[in-house]
Amino acid sequence: MKAFEKYLTLVVLGCMIIGVLIGEYLTAIPDLLNRLTIAEISLPIAILIWLMIFPMMLKVDFSSVKDIGKSPKGLYLTWTANWLVKPFSMFLIASLFFTVIYRNIIPANLANDYLAGAIILGAAPCTAMVFVWSQLTKGNPAYTLVQVATNNLILLALFVPIVGFLLGVGGFTIPWTTLFLSVVLFVVVPLVAAAITRSVIITRHGLDYLNTRVIPKFARVTMVGLLLTLVLIFSLQSDRILADPLHILLIAIPLSIQTVLIFALTYIAARKLRLKHDVAAPAGFIGASNFFELAVAVAIALFPHNPGVALATIVGVLIEVPIMLLLVRIANKTKGWFNDRQPA
Repeated sequence: MKAFEKYLTLVVLGCMIIGVLIGEYLTAIPDLLNRLTIAEISLPIAILIWLMIFPMMLKVDFSSVKDIGKSPKGLYLTWTANWLVKPFSMFLIASLFFTVIYRNIIPANLANDYLAGAIILGAAPCTAMVFVWSQLTKGNPAYTLVQVATNNLILLALFVPIVGFLLGVGGFTIPWTTLFLSVVLFVVVPLVAAAITRSVIITRHGLDYLNTRVIPKFARVTMVGLLLTLVLIFSLQSDRILADPLHILLIAIPLSIQTVLIFALTYIAARKLRLKHDVAAPAGFIGASNFFELAVAVAIALFPHNPGVALATIVGVLIEVPIMLLLVRIANKTKGWFNDRQPA
């Protein structure tokens, strides 16, 4: 795994510190960012997030969707875990912690913000980062590609209604126009742009050129976009973070439990279904990890005046790599469970 991905948690911590320092000592920057908005969406952050999402979408071959009928069992498991289990288990776990367990620790208004952030995060299953975790467990690359491609397409249809429903259950007022606009801006536009770009490059230069020359260059764009986004977000939330540093740890606990739970449920179900390990492991990773770029963007767009919502999604970035590396180790050590499995 590349150094940036391996040390993502440390990088995020560094960006947090830089962002907080900017928010405290260079207040003109967050003040300017607060003015550069359209429909409550911060334009600088929107551009940076788009730069993160586009390269990820560029890796996805949507033509692979035609192969879903060849071995559908693993896909059914992936879809079930991602869309029928994960968003609702996140809602239940986050509600338990933020409204019950933390009732005397976190003020009610902040607890509600963190719950909203957890809801948005739980409804955004991972996309391109799954390729990293799949590679570390020798997952089937072709099948992982189909899993990711179909997951992106389902996200277009189900993300908005699931987020809207769970936020409504949680008692939040839902700005539906902003929610739809966020999905169009942060999913549809980069997805279509990446699909067109991918097609043009392959037609002119071939698939190998795309994979060896183009995507590695865009990976650096993704890194810069992520780092700058985190710095800007933490500069906007410096007051909140300095006032309640313990809250980051408190937020991390339910998010970590959710991550491990979803992986365990999916992984064990895959064994019961007699799937091969190279399909079972990626299936667990897709549900366990998160499309945090989308979650951060939507949190900022929907709740621009409630920084705690975005903070909860950022904590998801903070815990992503160490927990996923732990799950990779578990998956590799339990590979023997899947000996003589049947095709997916």
